[in-house]
Amino acid sequence: MDNPVAHPPIATHEEWLAQRKSLLEEEKAHTRAYDAINAKRRRLPMVPVEKDYVFQTNDGPRSLVELFEGRVQLITQHIMFDPSWDKACPGCTGWVKALGDISMLAERNTTFVLVSRAPLEKLNAYAAEMGWKWTWVSSEGSDFNYDYHVSFDPEKVPLEYNYRTAEEWQAKDGWTPKGEQPGTSVFFRVDDKVFHTYSCYQRGGERLPDAYALLDITPYGRQEDFEDSPAGWPQKPT
Repeated sequence: MDNPVAHPPIATHEEWLAQRKSLLEEEKAHTRAYDAINAKRRRLPMVPVEKDYVFQTNDGPRSLVELFEGRVQLITQHIMFDPSWDKACPGCTGWVKALGDISMLAERNTTFVLVSRAPLEKLNAYAAEMGWKWTWVSSEGSDFNYDYHVSFDPEKVPLEYNYRTAEEWQAKDGWTPKGEQPGTSVFFRVDDKVFHTYSCYQRGGERLPDAYALLDITPYGRQEDFEDSPAGWPQKPT
């Protein structure tokens, strides 16, 4: 055969089972480590949001607290869509395409929205082209994307991406992030006061197009009995 198909080595069932059981132990260790990280994440402090951001939505201008729609937690997915572009970035598009049924977020007091700097009419046109029904709001004209480090303009705020400065990026990778970058930010509401609790970037967001993974980055987590959560944290509705 001129072009043989690359494939894993061939083994007997007994040989495969031995290696599979060994790998299972590593997978279980990874799961336990992931659960421990989630427990630490639920104990992170939160920071007051001091600015009054305004977003353009299909229901008119809305403040950050209004994006919660009365719920306690808000997840904002930063979609790379510069105002000069006609389409969102392919990677962010793939991320949104991967989203499944995330209705359990609302059931657990959590709202999910997409946010981009492009004007609302461009977001609506692209959403219609892609057949998306997700809430997608425009942060155009506000500092929201800059303050949460997914858009970069040195005249607005010093560059920081994935918790590294421009100098640290240049020293480690030989390049500096520019323009737009993807990310996810989480906020918590106490009455009408909003707090920032978490943000992740780059590969930190790859696993998130899933309801459980999205809940895992919120202060209240999955709200299930087995979770190692602080005292008083809510549990899953029955």
